Amino acid sequence: MKAFADLYGRLDATTSSNAKLQAMQDYFRDASAEDAAWAVYFLAGGRPRQLVPTRLLREQAMTAGHLPEWLFEESYQAVGDLAETIALLLPESHHSSEEGLATWVEDYLLPLRGLPPEELAARLPALWSRLDRQSLMVCIKLITGAFRVGVSKLLVTRALASLAGLDPKRVAQRLVGYTDLSHRPSAAGYRRLVAEESDREHAERGGQPYPFFLAHALQAPHEQFEALLGPVENWLVEWKWDGIRAQLVKRDGALWIWSRGEELVTDRFPELHALAEQLPDGTVIDGELVVWKDDRVQPFALLQQRIGRKTLSRKLLEDVPVRMLAYDLLEQAGEDWRSQPQHARRSALEALLARSPSPLLQLSPTLTGRDWQDLAAQREASRSLGVEGMMLKARDALYGVGRTKDMGVWWKWKIDPFSVDAVLIYAQRGHGRRASLYTDFTFAVWDAEPGASERTLVPFAKAYSGLTDEEMRQVDAVIRKTTVEKFGPVRSVTPTLVFELGFEGIALSKRHKSGVAVRFPRMLRWRHDKTVEDADTLATLQDLLQ
Repeated sequence: MKAFADLYGRLDATTSSNAKLQAMQDYFRDASAEDAAWAVYFLAGGRPRQLVPTRLLREQAMTAGHLPEWLFEESYQAVGDLAETIALLLPESHHSSEEGLATWVEDYLLPLRGLPPEELAARLPALWSRLDRQSLMVCIKLITGAFRVGVSKLLVTRALASLAGLDPKRVAQRLVGYTDLSHRPSAAGYRRLVAEESDREHAERGGQPYPFFLAHALQAPHEQFEALLGPVENWLVEWKWDGIRAQLVKRDGALWIWSRGEELVTDRFPELHALAEQLPDGTVIDGELVVWKDDRVQPFALLQQRIGRKTLSRKLLEDVPVRMLAYDLLEQAGEDWRSQPQHARRSALEALLARSPSPLLQLSPTLTGRDWQDLAAQREASRSLGVEGMMLKARDALYGVGRTKDMGVWWKWKIDPFSVDAVLIYAQRGHGRRASLYTDFTFAVWDAEPGASERTLVPFAKAYSGLTDEEMRQVDAVIRKTTVEKFGPVRSVTPTLVFELGFEGIALSKRHKSGVAVRFPRMLRWRHDKTVEDADTLATLQDLLQ
């Protein structure tokens, strides 16, 4: 555990990609295969479910440190991170366990899940006393499922590829699915990640998908597209669907469905299992899972009903029917097609779906236009069609790994977000480097128009991104001066600040007091020119629903 905690410290202490790369290489060079397997899992974004309830962790920390609750809470608010708070408050241990990461995770931490409080009260202090402060903080982060450190999966891939003398694209392929909750890291699994390439590797992948190729955001005015992108004829244009990006894998007579987050979601979409009988073996299709009713795609909020349910009732399957809109062919007859140009993959996909027609798997249509101005005009219909804008794919683009341009390029040309002017009414401290500032805000709109005899601010969204660091410091100062009441980590403030809030979508919601839920809210700008009385109303949000 100490070696992994030291790696965490080196990664957390620098913003240099080269320094982070060197730190990981140093760790993997010396680590056992068992420890390296779990390190790759956590560094690449794997997060097992929380092992111990947060309430019990806090109680055990207060007991072990002989701390009153008020002091713990004040310390937590000052630090902003639970694991760091506990590590700082507990008596420092002079011990430093030399047992590896795998031993700690498999023998000590995973067995904590589901234990009764009295058993946890006996085990946790004994475990914590064996760790130095840095190792203790990392240990608690693993217990809570909140382990995060500033490295990308791409950087982890580069570190492994460099050590093993492999093409990073090969390692990226092997890493797909490695962080899925159903996957248990092992020494054998790690050795496969860094093994020499084999002629049999392609044929023995089973249900493993390919790394997803990601698009870049295109934000320039369309009048500049000719200069930036060239003529429209060089591009394949499609709608940008508002669903779940997924790969459909058919091999060895079985079907697998993987989300873009590399989570195996086959059991969440049982109606698609029929495709196993229709698609030929050795087929991998990239596309979008959407709710389709009344001959059109439905809002993403409906799809979320499927995602959040452990049990899918017959009524839910009937009310929220899902299909896949296919837009790329990555494998055909067992052959990797990613090195074929975009237009060739598209033609092959069209031919495949013509041979194996199914209402569950439909072709994402391509769009045509005389020029970029014509396509910009068509794009104006996005909201009425339930899409987010357009995708632009270079006709000769190969299918790359991640967000790269070395094999071609995809652009996402999204429509402008919805926006309203809202009032800041609650604030909470941030995390990490923003732990000392109030940066997480709750926003509200009025429930009646100006001039009404009585009107109230109704909360409808939370946001924490969009402002500069300097603006965040200014807002923090106002919050501290205008605090009315504290509710644990949350402060209510006198309404004085108005912000323009942007969001990608809006839907009806019975769970929210406002009656609506917004998707991906963020602060677009601080409206110094508007008073609280000028903020928008619930009627504005309801109009956006239309």
